[in-house]
Amino acid sequence: MSKSILFIMAAAITKSLFGSGEPLEVGAPAPDVTALNQDGESISLGDLYQKGLVLVYFYPKADTPGCTKQACSLRDAFADLSDRGVIVVGVSSDKPAAQKKFREKYHLPFTLMADSDLKIIDAFGVPTRVGGFAARQAFLIQDSKIVWRDLKASTAEQAVDVLAALDAIENG
Repeated sequence: MSKSILFIMAAAITKSLFGSGEPLEVGAPAPDVTALNQDGESISLGDLYQKGLVLVYFYPKADTPGCTKQACSLRDAFADLSDRGVIVVGVSSDKPAAQKKFREKYHLPFTLMADSDLKIIDAFGVPTRVGGFAARQAFLIQDSKIVWRDLKASTAEQAVDVLAALDAIENG
């Protein structure tokens, strides 16, 4: 087999295993997407952007070890984030019932979006694995624009990274 055929086959396999979207760049308009939250209520991200700084963070699956560490990091720093005007929104491809159970189990004080049709994930260009599991990424939105992104979001240190980004933006 020629090298070019092998390359094309490898690219096709990679695309089938991982989504092909390109993550949004800093300065890009933030997607105004509507989806269901953990309670089955329709939430517009665009409406949230009008209220102030919004952290939209993505995780593969509710109530799994890394995703739990990531969510609990943000939960534990929620007062600090709120004091700085940040609205926190978690997104995964889980259904509303799974998001609700996850939120209640870990006492998460923020909204979890149930993006089972991958509208939000695709709009932000977050890569997915087979089964629609989102890559762990985070975006800060201010005035409907991406002002910070973390394409390799941490689990246990997610809040520390967001707070550092806020410091950099404020001192910018």
